[in-house]
Amino acid sequence: MTDAANFIWYELMTPDPAGAARFYGAVVGWTIAATRDPAAGDVDYRMIGRSDGGNAGGILALNADMLAGGARPAWLGYIHAPDVDAAIAAIKADGGAVHMPATDLPVGRIAMVSDPQSAAFYIMDPVPPPGMEGMESDVFSVDQPQRVRWNELSTSDPDAAIAFYTRHFGWGQDGAMDMGDMGAYRFLQRGDVGIGAVMPLMPGMPAAMWSFYIGVDDIDRAHAAVTANGGRILTEPMEIPGGEYAMNGVDPQGAAFGLVGPRKS
Repeated sequence: MTDAANFIWYELMTPDPAGAARFYGAVVGWTIAATRDPAAGDVDYRMIGRSDGGNAGGILALNADMLAGGARPAWLGYIHAPDVDAAIAAIKADGGAVHMPATDLPVGRIAMVSDPQSAAFYIMDPVPPPGMEGMESDVFSVDQPQRVRWNELSTSDPDAAIAFYTRHFGWGQDGAMDMGDMGAYRFLQRGDVGIGAVMPLMPGMPAAMWSFYIGVDDIDRAHAAVTANGGRILTEPMEIPGGEYAMNGVDPQGAAFGLVGPRKS
Protein backbone atom coordinates (compact mmCIF):
# COMPACT_ATOMS: atom_id res chain seq x y z
CA MET A 1 0.00 0.00 0.00
CA THR A 2 1.24 3.47 -0.82
CA ASP A 3 2.40 5.85 1.90
CA ALA A 4 0.39 8.65 0.27
CA ALA A 5 -2.39 10.11 2.40
CA ASN A 6 -5.93 8.82 2.24
CA PHE A 7 -9.33 10.40 2.79
CA ILE A 8 -10.22 8.66 6.06
CA TRP A 9 -13.50 10.34 7.08
CA TYR A 10 -16.26 12.58 5.79
CA GLU A 11 -18.36 14.96 7.85
CA LEU A 12 -21.65 16.71 7.19
CA MET A 13 -22.12 19.95 9.10
CA THR A 14 -25.83 20.70 9.35
CA PRO A 15 -28.25 22.55 11.66
CA ASP A 16 -30.82 19.74 11.34
CA PRO A 17 -29.36 16.26 11.87
CA ALA A 18 -32.81 14.64 11.94
CA GLY A 19 -33.73 16.26 8.63
CA ALA A 20 -30.42 15.20 7.13
CA ALA A 21 -31.01 11.65 8.38
CA ARG A 22 -34.36 11.49 6.58
CA PHE A 23 -32.93 12.93 3.38
CA TYR A 24 -29.77 10.84 3.07
CA GLY A 25 -31.58 7.75 4.30
CA ALA A 26 -33.95 8.05 1.35
CA VAL A 27 -31.35 9.08 -1.22
CA VAL A 28 -28.33 6.98 -0.26
CA GLY A 29 -29.68 4.33 2.11
CA TRP A 30 -27.69 5.41 5.14
CA THR A 31 -28.90 5.06 8.73
CA ILE A 32 -27.95 8.09 10.83
CA ALA A 33 -28.06 7.93 14.60
CA ALA A 34 -31.01 9.70 16.22
CA THR A 35 -28.90 10.86 19.18
CA ARG A 36 -25.40 12.17 19.71
CA ASP A 37 -22.43 9.84 20.08
CA PRO A 38 -21.52 9.63 23.80
CA ALA A 39 -17.81 9.69 22.87
CA ALA A 40 -18.23 13.21 21.47
CA GLY A 41 -18.89 14.75 24.89
CA ASP A 42 -20.83 18.01 24.73
CA VAL A 43 -20.74 18.15 20.91
CA ASP A 44 -23.77 16.83 19.03
CA TYR A 45 -22.00 14.38 16.72
CA ARG A 46 -23.75 11.43 15.10
CA MET A 47 -22.48 8.46 13.13
CA ILE A 48 -23.56 7.72 9.56
CA GLY A 49 -24.13 3.98 9.21
CA ARG A 50 -23.96 1.92 6.02
CA SER A 51 -26.10 -1.11 5.24
CA ASP A 52 -23.07 -3.38 5.64
CA GLY A 53 -22.59 -2.30 9.26
CA GLY A 54 -19.67 0.08 8.64
CA ASN A 55 -19.62 3.83 8.99
CA ALA A 56 -19.66 6.29 6.08
CA GLY A 57 -18.74 9.34 8.19
CA GLY A 58 -20.37 11.57 10.75
CA ILE A 59 -22.72 14.50 11.24
CA LEU A 60 -21.78 17.57 13.25
CA ALA A 61 -24.88 19.45 14.41
CA LEU A 62 -24.39 23.18 13.94
CA ASN A 63 -25.69 25.03 16.99
CA ALA A 64 -26.67 28.71 17.21
CA ASP A 65 -23.20 29.80 18.27
CA MET A 66 -21.55 27.97 15.37
CA LEU A 67 -23.99 29.51 12.89
CA ALA A 68 -23.45 32.96 14.40
CA GLY A 69 -19.71 32.42 13.96
CA GLY A 70 -20.12 31.83 10.23
CA ALA A 71 -20.43 28.03 10.00
CA ARG A 72 -22.70 26.86 7.19
CA PRO A 73 -24.06 23.49 6.02
CA ALA A 74 -21.34 21.67 4.09
CA TRP A 75 -19.51 18.41 3.59
CA LEU A 76 -15.85 18.28 4.63
CA GLY A 77 -13.24 15.59 4.13
CA TYR A 78 -10.55 14.36 6.53
CA ILE A 79 -7.11 13.60 5.09
CA HIS A 80 -4.73 11.39 7.05
CA ALA A 81 -1.69 13.12 8.53
CA PRO A 82 0.60 10.97 10.72
CA ASP A 83 1.90 14.12 12.45
CA VAL A 84 -0.83 16.78 12.62
CA ASP A 85 1.39 19.46 14.13
CA ALA A 86 4.08 19.05 11.49
CA ALA A 87 1.43 19.09 8.78
CA ILE A 88 -0.03 22.34 10.15
CA ALA A 89 3.40 24.00 10.15
CA ALA A 90 4.08 22.89 6.59
CA ILE A 91 0.65 23.98 5.34
CA LYS A 92 1.00 27.42 6.96
CA ALA A 93 4.50 27.83 5.52
CA ASP A 94 3.10 27.00 2.08
CA GLY A 95 0.38 29.66 2.17
CA GLY A 96 -2.44 27.67 3.75
CA ALA A 97 -4.42 28.65 6.83
CA VAL A 98 -5.53 27.06 10.10
CA HIS A 99 -9.21 27.37 11.06
CA MET A 100 -9.26 25.02 14.04
CA PRO A 101 -5.99 24.37 15.89
CA ALA A 102 -4.74 20.88 16.60
CA THR A 103 -7.15 19.26 19.04
CA ASP A 104 -7.02 15.90 20.78
CA LEU A 105 -10.24 13.89 20.74
CA PRO A 106 -10.88 10.30 21.86
CA VAL A 107 -10.76 9.30 18.18
CA GLY A 108 -7.49 11.09 17.37
CA ARG A 109 -5.76 14.43 16.85
CA ILE A 110 -7.40 16.72 14.29
CA ALA A 111 -7.19 20.23 12.87
CA MET A 112 -9.18 22.14 10.26
CA VAL A 113 -7.06 23.85 7.63
CA SER A 114 -7.40 25.26 4.15
CA ASP A 115 -5.14 25.24 1.12
CA PRO A 116 -3.70 28.48 -0.32
CA GLN A 117 -6.79 28.90 -2.53
CA SER A 118 -9.07 28.63 0.57
CA ALA A 119 -10.55 25.13 0.13
CA ALA A 120 -11.13 23.76 3.64
CA PHE A 121 -10.46 20.25 4.90
CA TYR A 122 -9.49 18.43 8.08
CA ILE A 123 -6.22 16.66 8.77
CA MET A 124 -6.26 13.82 11.27
CA ASP A 125 -4.05 11.27 12.99
CA PRO A 126 -6.69 8.76 14.12
CA VAL A 127 -6.73 6.40 17.07
CA PRO A 128 -7.83 3.08 15.53
CA PRO A 129 -10.71 1.26 17.24
CA PRO A 130 -9.64 -1.77 19.27
CA GLY A 131 -8.89 -4.70 17.02
CA MET A 132 -8.53 -2.50 13.91
CA GLU A 133 -4.94 -1.37 14.37
CA GLY A 134 -3.13 -1.26 11.03
CA MET A 135 -6.33 -1.31 8.99
CA GLU A 136 -7.14 1.41 6.48
CA SER A 137 -10.32 3.45 6.63
CA ASP A 138 -12.96 2.21 4.19
CA VAL A 139 -15.14 5.35 3.95
CA PHE A 140 -13.75 5.97 0.44
CA SER A 141 -14.20 3.40 -2.30
CA VAL A 142 -13.83 3.67 -6.06
CA ASP A 143 -16.83 1.46 -6.75
CA GLN A 144 -19.03 0.75 -3.70
CA PRO A 145 -22.42 2.35 -2.93
CA GLN A 146 -22.96 4.20 0.37
CA ARG A 147 -19.31 5.34 0.35
CA VAL A 148 -17.74 8.44 -1.12
CA ARG A 149 -16.44 7.37 -4.50
CA TRP A 150 -14.85 10.57 -5.86
CA ASN A 151 -13.20 13.67 -4.35
CA GLU A 152 -13.38 16.76 -6.57
CA LEU A 153 -11.58 20.05 -5.94
CA SER A 154 -12.83 23.22 -7.65
CA THR A 155 -10.22 25.92 -7.32
CA SER A 156 -9.12 29.31 -8.61
CA ASP A 157 -5.59 28.00 -9.37
CA PRO A 158 -5.51 24.34 -10.41
CA ASP A 159 -1.75 24.30 -11.03
CA ALA A 160 -0.97 25.65 -7.56
CA ALA A 161 -3.52 23.36 -5.91
CA ILE A 162 -2.11 20.26 -7.59
CA ALA A 163 1.40 21.25 -6.52
CA PHE A 164 0.16 21.78 -2.94
CA TYR A 165 -1.63 18.44 -2.52
CA THR A 166 1.02 16.37 -4.29
CA ARG A 167 3.70 18.00 -2.13
CA HIS A 168 1.94 17.63 1.22
CA PHE A 169 0.02 14.37 0.80
CA GLY A 170 1.99 12.35 -1.73
CA TRP A 171 -0.72 12.18 -4.39
CA GLY A 172 -0.02 11.96 -8.08
CA GLN A 173 -1.58 13.83 -10.98
CA ASP A 174 -1.80 12.08 -14.30
CA GLY A 175 -4.30 12.47 -17.12
CA ALA A 176 -6.97 15.04 -17.85
CA MET A 177 -10.29 15.50 -19.60
CA ASP A 178 -10.82 18.54 -21.81
CA MET A 179 -13.91 20.51 -20.75
CA GLY A 180 -13.64 23.07 -23.56
CA ASP A 181 -14.06 26.64 -22.38
CA MET A 182 -14.26 25.40 -18.78
CA GLY A 183 -10.66 24.18 -18.89
CA ALA A 184 -9.12 20.83 -17.94
CA TYR A 185 -10.45 18.25 -15.50
CA ARG A 186 -7.21 16.83 -14.09
CA PHE A 187 -7.13 13.46 -12.34
CA LEU A 188 -5.57 12.73 -8.94
CA GLN A 189 -4.14 9.38 -7.89
CA ARG A 190 -3.17 7.83 -4.59
CA GLY A 191 -0.66 5.24 -5.71
CA ASP A 192 -2.41 3.48 -8.58
CA VAL A 193 -5.95 4.38 -7.41
CA GLY A 194 -7.82 7.31 -8.94
CA ILE A 195 -9.24 9.24 -5.99
CA GLY A 196 -10.57 12.40 -7.62
CA ALA A 197 -9.81 15.41 -9.75
CA VAL A 198 -9.01 19.12 -9.78
CA MET A 199 -10.93 21.56 -11.95
CA PRO A 200 -11.14 25.34 -12.41
CA LEU A 201 -13.63 27.25 -10.30
CA MET A 202 -16.83 27.55 -12.30
CA PRO A 203 -18.75 30.83 -12.73
CA GLY A 204 -21.12 31.34 -9.81
CA MET A 205 -19.04 29.33 -7.34
CA PRO A 206 -18.05 31.75 -4.56
CA ALA A 207 -14.85 30.05 -3.42
CA ALA A 208 -12.59 27.04 -3.81
CA MET A 209 -14.07 23.91 -2.29
CA TRP A 210 -13.93 20.13 -2.17
CA SER A 211 -17.01 18.25 -3.41
CA PHE A 212 -17.70 14.61 -2.65
CA TYR A 213 -19.59 12.14 -4.83
CA ILE A 214 -21.49 9.52 -2.83
CA GLY A 215 -22.12 6.12 -4.36
CA VAL A 216 -25.74 5.09 -4.95
CA ASP A 217 -27.24 1.86 -6.24
CA ASP A 218 -29.34 3.51 -8.98
CA ILE A 219 -28.80 7.10 -10.14
CA ASP A 220 -32.39 7.55 -11.35
CA ARG A 221 -33.89 6.27 -8.09
CA ALA A 222 -31.58 8.56 -6.13
CA HIS A 223 -32.38 11.51 -8.41
CA ALA A 224 -36.09 11.07 -7.77
CA ALA A 225 -35.48 10.73 -4.03
CA VAL A 226 -33.58 14.04 -3.93
CA THR A 227 -36.56 16.08 -5.14
CA ALA A 228 -39.14 13.95 -3.31
CA ASN A 229 -37.37 14.62 -0.02
CA GLY A 230 -36.84 18.37 -0.28
CA GLY A 231 -33.47 18.58 -2.03
CA ARG A 232 -32.55 20.51 -5.17
CA ILE A 233 -30.93 19.25 -8.35
CA LEU A 234 -27.98 21.32 -9.58
CA THR A 235 -26.87 19.14 -12.49
CA GLU A 236 -28.80 16.30 -14.09
CA PRO A 237 -27.24 12.82 -14.29
CA MET A 238 -24.45 12.83 -16.87
CA GLU A 239 -22.64 9.78 -18.20
CA ILE A 240 -19.03 9.54 -17.06
CA PRO A 241 -16.14 7.37 -18.28
CA GLY A 242 -16.94 3.75 -17.46
CA GLY A 243 -20.66 4.06 -18.21
CA GLU A 244 -22.01 5.22 -14.85
CA TYR A 245 -23.69 8.56 -14.15
CA ALA A 246 -22.90 11.48 -11.87
CA MET A 247 -25.04 14.40 -10.70
CA ASN A 248 -24.96 17.25 -8.19
CA GLY A 249 -27.52 18.50 -5.71
CA VAL A 250 -28.15 20.44 -2.51
CA ASP A 251 -29.76 18.85 0.53
CA PRO A 252 -32.73 20.49 2.31
CA GLN A 253 -30.41 22.15 4.82
CA GLY A 254 -28.19 23.70 2.13
CA ALA A 255 -25.18 21.37 1.90
CA ALA A 256 -23.98 20.59 -1.63
CA PHE A 257 -23.24 16.97 -2.55
CA GLY A 258 -22.61 14.73 -5.54
CA LEU A 259 -23.98 11.32 -6.41
CA VAL A 260 -22.54 8.63 -8.69
CA GLY A 261 -23.91 5.26 -9.71
CA PRO A 262 -25.33 3.09 -12.48
CA ARG A 263 -28.48 3.70 -14.48
CA LYS A 264 -30.69 0.64 -14.06
CA SER A 265 -33.90 1.66 -15.82
